Amino acid sequence: MMLHLGDEVVYFSAVFLLVMLGTRSAAGASLLTACLYVFMVMFRFPPVPADQAGRVLRPRAPSGGVPVVAHRGGSHDAPENTLTAIREASRNGATGVELDLSFTADGVAVLMHDETVDRTTNGSGPVSKLQFVQLKRLDAAARHRLKDKFSVERVPTLQEAVQECIKHQLTIFFDVKGQPDKAVSALHEMYKKFPVLYNSSIVSSFEPKVIYKMRQTDPNVVTALTHRPWRLSRFDDGTPRSVSTWGQLWTGVLDVLLDWAHHHILWKLCGVSAILVQKDFLSLDYVQYWAERGVEVVGWTVNTAVEKDYYQNLLKIGYITDSLLEDCDSHY
Repeated sequence: MMLHLGDEVVYFSAVFLLVMLGTRSAAGASLLTACLYVFMVMFRFPPVPADQAGRVLRPRAPSGGVPVVAHRGGSHDAPENTLTAIREASRNGATGVELDLSFTADGVAVLMHDETVDRTTNGSGPVSKLQFVQLKRLDAAARHRLKDKFSVERVPTLQEAVQECIKHQLTIFFDVKGQPDKAVSALHEMYKKFPVLYNSSIVSSFEPKVIYKMRQTDPNVVTALTHRPWRLSRFDDGTPRSVSTWGQLWTGVLDVLLDWAHHHILWKLCGVSAILVQKDFLSLDYVQYWAERGVEVVGWTVNTAVEKDYYQNLLKIGYITDSLLEDCDSHY
């Protein structure tokens, strides 16, 4: 508590000084800082109890190891976001699976990472433009490297995936890309139908508004913010998103502000229990920083034996991986 109080004094003092330097008005800076403080106190959500978060984020792991979460169900080992991927992940020793939520044109909640079905199925077009009856005809294994082994796979509904995970006692990381109202409504329905999810699942997103809306709808759900520094200015492989110098500069400034907000405001406003961070930005000091604030760190996407050993024996935190069987490239 003393650490958090000290943090807040520093943060709000910095806001006061910045506003005063910009406006040259001590009264205006004081008023704005006070309003921001009142907003944070009135509208932030407390995190769920630590024991509940612990059951989700630190489930039993083989041989006393750290939790291992299969990315999209383990996209290297089986067709991603399918029921078969969930079964394979369980068979291969995962403690949980990360699954992507999407919606068809007629509002059915399904598993799909991309905005279109082109990369993973034998179909074409945006998921949001396809009726569920059209989507379920597609083969979700059609473009997988092991398509001959898995034959035809269907795109599952959210409920089918939840039931399969419960059957195999897997922790679920629900990854929400957007559409906060639809996503929160669909997930809330799952929590009402399957109360076991409160102790075996977590809702995560890059978008703070998704997490805030989820906590607002159901404050008992364990949540996490997903973060990758320089996400606004660079793609996953590190190449700039903008070709212009000014574009790169502007998005770089936005990235700095977003990074600051994640570490000083957003996590507390949303009351998250964890932060999911891209693996290249993790260290012992970083894990300790969040541990002091009662927030668990989970790394993604950890795909080599050397990296996994680092997480298992040095960082000693859970991680998300594309494969539980062998080294592989990251699947963006």
